[in-house]
Amino acid sequence: MLSEPGFALVQLLLIVFSCTAKQLLCKRRGEPEMPQLAKDGEIMLGAIFSFHSSWKDRQDSFMRKPQPLECTSLNFRDFQFAQAMLFAIEEINNSTDLLPGITLGYKIYDICGSIARGVRVALALANGNENISTLSEAPCSRPGQVQVMIGETSSTPSMAIATVNGPFHIPLISHFATCACLSDKTKYPSFLRTIPSDHYQSRALAQLVRHFGWTWVGAIRSNNDYGNNGMATFTENAQQLGICLEYSVPFFRTDSADKIQRITQIIKSSTSKVIVAFLSLMDMDVLIHELSRHKLTGYQWVGTEAWIFDSQTASMDTHHILDGAIGLSIPKAHVSGLKEFMMDVKPLKASGTDIFTEFWETMFSCRFKSGITSADTQRECTGQEDLSKVQNSFTDMSLMPIINNVYKAVYATAYALHNVLMCDKTCNKKVQVEPSMILQHLKKVHFKTKDGDEVYFTEEGDPPAKYEIVNWKRRKTDIVDFVTVGLYDASLPVGQQLIVQNDSLLWAQNSHQVPVSVCSERCPPGTRKVLQKGKPVCCYDCVPCADGKISNKTDSITCVLCHSEFWPNKRRDTCVKKEAVFLSYEEIMGVLLTTASLLGTCLTIIVAFIFFRYRNTPIVRANNSELSFLLLFSLTLCFLCSLTFIGQPSEWSCMLRHTAFGITFVLCISCVLGKTMMVLMAFRATLPGSNVMKWFGPVQQRLSVLGFTLIQVLICILWLTISPPFPFKNVKELKDKIILECALGSAVGFWAVIGYVGLLAFLCFLLAFFARNLPDNFNEAKFITFSMLIFCAVWITFIPAYVSSPGKFSVAVEIFAILASSFGLLFCIFFPKCYVILLKPDKNTKKNMIGRGVAKSNF
Repeated sequence: MLSEPGFALVQLLLIVFSCTAKQLLCKRRGEPEMPQLAKDGEIMLGAIFSFHSSWKDRQDSFMRKPQPLECTSLNFRDFQFAQAMLFAIEEINNSTDLLPGITLGYKIYDICGSIARGVRVALALANGNENISTLSEAPCSRPGQVQVMIGETSSTPSMAIATVNGPFHIPLISHFATCACLSDKTKYPSFLRTIPSDHYQSRALAQLVRHFGWTWVGAIRSNNDYGNNGMATFTENAQQLGICLEYSVPFFRTDSADKIQRITQIIKSSTSKVIVAFLSLMDMDVLIHELSRHKLTGYQWVGTEAWIFDSQTASMDTHHILDGAIGLSIPKAHVSGLKEFMMDVKPLKASGTDIFTEFWETMFSCRFKSGITSADTQRECTGQEDLSKVQNSFTDMSLMPIINNVYKAVYATAYALHNVLMCDKTCNKKVQVEPSMILQHLKKVHFKTKDGDEVYFTEEGDPPAKYEIVNWKRRKTDIVDFVTVGLYDASLPVGQQLIVQNDSLLWAQNSHQVPVSVCSERCPPGTRKVLQKGKPVCCYDCVPCADGKISNKTDSITCVLCHSEFWPNKRRDTCVKKEAVFLSYEEIMGVLLTTASLLGTCLTIIVAFIFFRYRNTPIVRANNSELSFLLLFSLTLCFLCSLTFIGQPSEWSCMLRHTAFGITFVLCISCVLGKTMMVLMAFRATLPGSNVMKWFGPVQQRLSVLGFTLIQVLICILWLTISPPFPFKNVKELKDKIILECALGSAVGFWAVIGYVGLLAFLCFLLAFFARNLPDNFNEAKFITFSMLIFCAVWITFIPAYVSSPGKFSVAVEIFAILASSFGLLFCIFFPKCYVILLKPDKNTKKNMIGRGVAKSNF
């Protein structure tokens, strides 16, 4: 008996001898993938479509080999695409200018929208299904079965197929896969397409939404690469344009009823009135059916090129869910002869009998004789039925722009082959055609189709991005017209890419008014936006600009501070020049003060006239007529200097008003002080042995008035020299007005002038107070005391009133103090004497004055 190691050695030898006796085989694993449509040719083109839109679910037990996919739901649209490819190939084969003497063949597969089946078909197109017999030392490889693949319709299967094709450099040209991710040449080096990338479509959709002022929108996207990538780009661009998404929900046609129910609830509970639908055609068909059950009308739909101009989707919308929809479509196209070619399809002479049989039976609701059973109630198909009498998605040519993309893809391949084979009148059939060679020439093709469409590819393998803006307009006959209302051209400068004819638009529920979809109304000028806590940036409150600030544009986020000399208008959208205010002669206060000033001047002149008229009477002579006239003159100047405080301040008026006031009042008080001192000296002169009057005679009186006045003049000169008053615009006191006033310049100078006047007034009051009990003939001291009491009271109250009064009222306070003190001096000193002169002339006698004095003295 052989040992265990010996037995293993015998087995190994048997295997070696067996292998050397047989030929090695290169064979694919699993069942072969057979094309649905095929035709031989010298150069083979592959195509991948989805003749069925779905497949039956199955539960794999992983205990046995899975069964092939069972496709369901015949998709007439991809039959149109396949027919466009056959039409283009037939035209090229019959052409003497393009690929002369070369026959193109094809293998067309149905993948039912399945990614896994798409990968299997791509490998089948690249490798073939035959078992290849080879010697042990020969490589198990050979040239690809096809040189180019056309398809697939959707982005996700195209990504999978392009990933498989990439290492083999087999070009894949898609007519409807728009995902921007496919432009990445590092991942998909052999992928090209004849439809623009969603990179441009997403940007165009964002600009379209912003064009109509919709800043608060909802979004539904296909839960695949097409929808997710497209919506991601849209969201990014929308945020840059100030658009917010209230919700963004994924959807796929195979989703459960519960998930679809959640989507309808989200739409119902939302506040946005615009829905951006980044959905594939088949997803949209399923969704519209569900939305119709809930009658979700009144929403403005914005769509992509996948469904916006599809007549079948429009015909399914029996509840008018999508009425007024607007979106982007591929520019309208026409391929002459294609429609007639499609209408001439006959199933019995077609190359793919099985798939065409199913197509024909579904189209006409009949059964061919070979498939009829005793239980069938359908009529028998003859194969001669007239397609022109049928209205469905196959006979509808609304998808001609996409059909044209298939046509252009085939012709791009033919032009690339034409260059590879160095064709002129004939082609060089000795050239070994490699997919990589075709790929390089495909990137360089640039031609026009027979109907004038220009075809070329960018560095990313994309065509130039141009879209038409389409608006759904439903007729009374319930037929939807896809009306072109604008254009989008990505090649134009920013700001000129989007053109929309707003006047011709029809919106949801047949409205001619642009729908409003905002989270918050736009903030008008005069307000600013304040974001609502916890909500997107599109949700905000409009807050009025603060005092002194404006916003002059809509939706301003900040308010601008007006210049110090300007103030916002009532709407707070414009800075207007502040009203300049000052104590003027036109306003009531100015008129009253001017009247009082002139009245005081007139009264002073009248008193002076009376004193001059009666200058020789005892009462005038007894009170030092010279000082009386000087006092009246200074009072006149005091009344008149108040007028310099009224009117718009100027450089000269500012310097004049305070200095004139200070000097005239010092002159006035000096005269009163002189009269007071004279009373005291005169009383002492009546005492025996007194010679005091010789020391305070008229000359000394004049010199005292002059000396006191010169001191004030010196103070004013120093003030004006060092820091004089000047006109000043006070913009801080009143927020909405400019106060024109005189700045003091030097506050020390101002208070020195006022202080000196106050000092003299206080001294005068003190001396007059001491002289109040003198005999009646010298009783002028009583009147001086009372006048000085009024004077001091006025100017003591002036200080707090002046400091606390705003703007022009401080000027009015100063004028009032000047007038009040002037009237006090005039009334208290001169009116009692005028009373005696005019009304009691019998007392205006020397005897009367002397007698009263003696009587008082004796007493």
